[in-house]
Amino acid sequence: MIDQVILGLDRTLRTLAGVAHPSRPMPGAALPAPELTPSERQHAGGLMRVNHTGEVCAQALYAAQALVARDPEVRTRFASAAREEEDHLAWTQSRLHELGDRPSLLNPLWYAGSFALGVAAGLAGDRVNLGFVVETERQVEEHLTGHLDALPTGDTKSRAIVDAMRADEARHGAMAQAAGAVDLPRPVRDAMRLAARVMKAVAYRV
Repeated sequence: MIDQVILGLDRTLRTLAGVAHPSRPMPGAALPAPELTPSERQHAGGLMRVNHTGEVCAQALYAAQALVARDPEVRTRFASAAREEEDHLAWTQSRLHELGDRPSLLNPLWYAGSFALGVAAGLAGDRVNLGFVVETERQVEEHLTGHLDALPTGDTKSRAIVDAMRADEARHGAMAQAAGAVDLPRPVRDAMRLAARVMKAVAYRV
């Protein structure tokens, strides 16, 4: 438990300090820089800031859920998914830099709130913990599909990142489902969707 706490603190500091180390190359890195108008660049920056904030939240959720998970195999699954989510964190951060934009100023708040949610889900039991992952990844996959529609058509670099992220999120959800996840009650799913909507609206601007 002490080791897990130390690793969790290290992950928190690296996430909030913007120090993410991808284990895979950034999708679309070899593509030429797209020609974007100022408004397209601003819009793409806002969308990628939302995606970056989502990955900050993912780091907090997986860290918290792994910390309170009872089954060692479940903790291992969470750790594996968190490692891929760190790729997403690094990719979106790099793309924000390329777009001349910045991460959300409220990332510490998003991290703290997500960590609390992860602890609550974990304390409810491993099957509920896994069910929370399934529902989270389902909603994130829908959100990323919407961003593929909303990103400027010519922004092939951002699109490549979002497409790769969406594939990973679908796999994480399927992993949790296969591990024995239970379906969350409808009010919980609706509350998660509402909270995500608020986060996206605020992170796009701040």
